[in-house]
Amino acid sequence: MESGGRPSLGQFILLGASSVVTAVLYSVYRQKAQVAQELKGAKRIHLGEDLKSILSEAPGKCVPYAVIEGAVRSVKETLNSQFVENCKGVIQRLTLQEHKMVWNRTTHLWNDCSKIIHQRTNTVPFDLVPHEDSVDMAVRVLKPLDSQDLGLETVYEKFHPSIQSFTDVIGHYISGERPKGIQETEEMLKVGATLTGVGELVLDNNSVRLQPPKQGMQYYLSSQDFDSLLQRQESSVRLWKVLTLVFGFATCAALFFVLRKHYLQRQERLRLRQMEKEFQEHEAQLLSRAKPEDRESLKSACVVCLSNFKSCVFLECGHVCSCAECYRALPEPKKCPICRQEITRVIPLFNS
Repeated sequence: MESGGRPSLGQFILLGASSVVTAVLYSVYRQKAQVAQELKGAKRIHLGEDLKSILSEAPGKCVPYAVIEGAVRSVKETLNSQFVENCKGVIQRLTLQEHKMVWNRTTHLWNDCSKIIHQRTNTVPFDLVPHEDSVDMAVRVLKPLDSQDLGLETVYEKFHPSIQSFTDVIGHYISGERPKGIQETEEMLKVGATLTGVGELVLDNNSVRLQPPKQGMQYYLSSQDFDSLLQRQESSVRLWKVLTLVFGFATCAALFFVLRKHYLQRQERLRLRQMEKEFQEHEAQLLSRAKPEDRESLKSACVVCLSNFKSCVFLECGHVCSCAECYRALPEPKKCPICRQEITRVIPLFNS
């Protein structure tokens, strides 16, 4: 609090920052909760021979948000792994990631840093089919790269450490960056892998399609089963809820602290005004009762003890109201008895 009782700039910044963080966390929590609620309300449909009849009876031959599980099967050609023999898939992602150490000038420590320097994703059309070979049914998966949780499996991973000469090491220390090496990774969605799809299920020209849903709902192609996927989303919702409550409570506590301090400052000012008023009334009574020759000495008397003469000038307020003994008896931090402003300097007053 400032001397005037108003919140300081630092307190305003603290309240503003905590309020903004709480609002952002609450917004993320609401989004996560909405996604989990939509996922919980998705219709689970069995991938079987009756799938087309179910869709044909649905409004517009479409289920806006459906869950379907099946095995991955390529439509025509497949993608072969560049590093693993007899590994075939329908989605292939090749990644080159650079790892290096970067000098932090603030903490004076070397920090790990990584960035993707190259990434390529190859896809071929594929279907989801039942695990039973006797059932002749397939669901074409559209736009798989638009899904939120693409269940790719890492089939190859190798780290290539950087080879440095002595001059390179010296140069890297001077520049503040020390390369560690390149990590090469290949991820694939293998043929035959079990996949859980959550999206819009449409019957079109006797073929069934799974595509990204409308109305802003999330599209999933996950290697997990639906119950695990839903549980993970609900765990995320609980985490963001706890963070929102913690920061919300901190914001309320900070606001309560500022308001309470403001209230106590206001009560203190009212008490001091009342004391000053009582003192002035008491001084006026003493002056009215005193003899004419004693009135001048009363006007020069210390406002604390009313026995010694005023002998101190308080700065920066400039009040002359106390004797030296009463000034030394004031509690720390010393404040003017009249205006309660903090005393920074004292100048002795000599009466002639």
